[in-house]
Amino acid sequence: MDLRRIRHFIALAETLNFHRAAERLHMTQPPLSVSIQKLEVELGAKLFERKASGVSLTLAGKTALKQARKLIYHSEQIKTDINNALSGTGGVLRIGFVGSATSGLLQRLTALYRAQFPGVELILSEATSVEIMQGVEDQALDIGLVRVPLLRTSRATVMPLEREAFVAALPFTNALVGKDQLQLRDLANEGFIMYAASSASGLYSSVMLACQQAGFLPIITQEATQIQTVLALVETGLGVALVPAIMQNVMRYQIAYRSFTDFPEAGMTGLSLAYLASSESPAAEKFRLLAAQEYPGN
Repeated sequence: MDLRRIRHFIALAETLNFHRAAERLHMTQPPLSVSIQKLEVELGAKLFERKASGVSLTLAGKTALKQARKLIYHSEQIKTDINNALSGTGGVLRIGFVGSATSGLLQRLTALYRAQFPGVELILSEATSVEIMQGVEDQALDIGLVRVPLLRTSRATVMPLEREAFVAALPFTNALVGKDQLQLRDLANEGFIMYAASSASGLYSSVMLACQQAGFLPIITQEATQIQTVLALVETGLGVALVPAIMQNVMRYQIAYRSFTDFPEAGMTGLSLAYLASSESPAAEKFRLLAAQEYPGN
């Protein structure tokens, strides 16, 4: 259906006068009359009653006018949505995040982004770093907030945001709670709540490397994928754990956190932003640039 004819129809329906409608449309009367006739043929109904004194809408015309206005509105909205999406001020942005990103980073970035780009719809989904990286590569996600190090190759680009050491998470009943700070070797004889090597390989490798550099292998009593689950198991008294320092912001009444005097640089962890440069949308680019501005020099 020709949108020009729809606009011609609306103009005539609102003025009920061919001369005034033609003036509004910046055209002459004969082509306007032809346009209306072609629309009536296309719709299979007479839209106007033509009289010497002017024109009036038929029942079909009154019915068509309501839908015609909607059609023009939606056609303009399509243009607006496309322009917004191309400029990064509209559309949809799909973000995958690991659970530990909710300790501050996710809230900070999404709040700032929504304030600057309220027209973009955010779709947030929690997953493991492995799942998020796969989602970014498959273009099921536009942005990934992942825990590093990552132990797999990827087509995605990874931009560091936060870097941090691990701290010990101890049940309140553990004797080491009496110390203000620890050395890694203090945990050599403790049972560990360890990250699952298959689904949290980066965290697993960081903890294993740190313990080995301190001269021991951890005694693993339980395994879990998410850091929050690891903390919940520590809270039950089943063992100790190494968790990113930011997790100290998570208040748990049965856990004490202790820092280390000798945590190795090689065992550091952090949060990074993953994106696929070859298919980065304008909305994703604006989120990435905002993140780089808020977390410079990491």
